[in-house]
Amino acid sequence: GTDRLEEVVTQLGLSEEHIVVNVQGDEPLIPPEIINQVAQNLADNTSAGIATLCERIHDPKHVFNPNVVKVVFDDRSLASYFSRAPIPWARDNFTTMSAGSIPAGAEYFRHIGMYAYRVEFLKNYVKWLPSMTEKTECLEQLRALSNGVKIHIEEAHISPPAGVDTEEDLQRLRAMMLSSIKADNDD
Repeated sequence: GTDRLEEVVTQLGLSEEHIVVNVQGDEPLIPPEIINQVAQNLADNTSAGIATLCERIHDPKHVFNPNVVKVVFDDRSLASYFSRAPIPWARDNFTTMSAGSIPAGAEYFRHIGMYAYRVEFLKNYVKWLPSMTEKTECLEQLRALSNGVKIHIEEAHISPPAGVDTEEDLQRLRAMMLSSIKADNDD
């Protein structure tokens, strides 16, 4: 997806400092407010090449769900790592690979599939080979981390609806949309 975005910004002739936001197709109900938030986040953090958002995970099942991408970040709000696995790993609490409860004192964050990029970053990104971590996790933002790019992360001001990663998620989205259309028609 990021490679195709670079192709678009090149065709549009955007300047290297221009900021573009990429909303992933599996996040079809992203509120416009957080699209603006992630763009402003990158504008405010000039040392970062990418900005993205996250939200707290409260349901222990999501910690263990590989379709829910987790992120850990440092005290400067820079991403340390993204994973489909439970990170951080609560060594003394997770004795089996099943969701029980979130350990006291542990915090887990779901990565929201949306990014703000500077065009300059995109021009560099397409020149890099996929990293081992990117190929292993199937997460393209790991290519940026592997190449030393800072990714600024912030909690979303508004919690977006869950993304569409499975057939069950798609059915849930369809039911929600049909319900919304029915409600509009009843008015």
